Amino acid sequence: MNDSAIDTAGGVGDPIRLVLADDQATVRDALAVMLDLDDDVDVVGTAANGAEAVELAGSARPDVVLLDLNMPVLGGVGATERIRAAHPDIAILILTTFDDDESILSALRAGAIGYLTKDATRIAIMQAVRAAAAGQTVLDPTVQSRLVALATRGTVAQADHSFTAREREILDLIGQGLRNGEIAERLVISEATVKTHINNLFAKAGFRTRADAVRYALRAGRASF
Repeated sequence: MNDSAIDTAGGVGDPIRLVLADDQATVRDALAVMLDLDDDVDVVGTAANGAEAVELAGSARPDVVLLDLNMPVLGGVGATERIRAAHPDIAILILTTFDDDESILSALRAGAIGYLTKDATRIAIMQAVRAAAAGQTVLDPTVQSRLVALATRGTVAQADHSFTAREREILDLIGQGLRNGEIAERLVISEATVKTHINNLFAKAGFRTRADAVRYALRAGRASF
């Protein structure tokens, strides 16, 4: 696929529409070919920087934008912020070589729903694209480990929301990357009870997705990181 090429066809039931951005042409082209081979994905545009990715997000109408972090003109964090502000229905997935704390936190705070490092396999990238399109948070195992380390050094503050002690505890565990079953096991309660608490805290805080809860938990504990 050529850079900035756009396919505007699409409709209900079609493959996941994907835009990808990376300033390295060889990486960008290889990703486009690799992902476009999958029947579940239609690469509708490629970009060499974040500014081009923002433009394509509006013109190509993707479901998911796959972004590198370190790009000229506009980096991945800035592109994420702009895309999410203009098109909140588009999921942002980060694919980068950087796995340091600041890069991870900056991307998630900007609105990214997933974060992978470039040593991820084709299968892992494809699974992440599908998960992002479905509104599910997906994190590289290394990234998740770093988030757990960060989150365990901080606690979730009550802030302006009237969370119960149990809800704050569960929100803290969500911030550590635990799924409902893992939370239930950790707290020795049923998974149904976990879901009830999550529904309650989502309603109180106005969270729409689990990614919103993860970002809130990270921000709430930021002062202790």
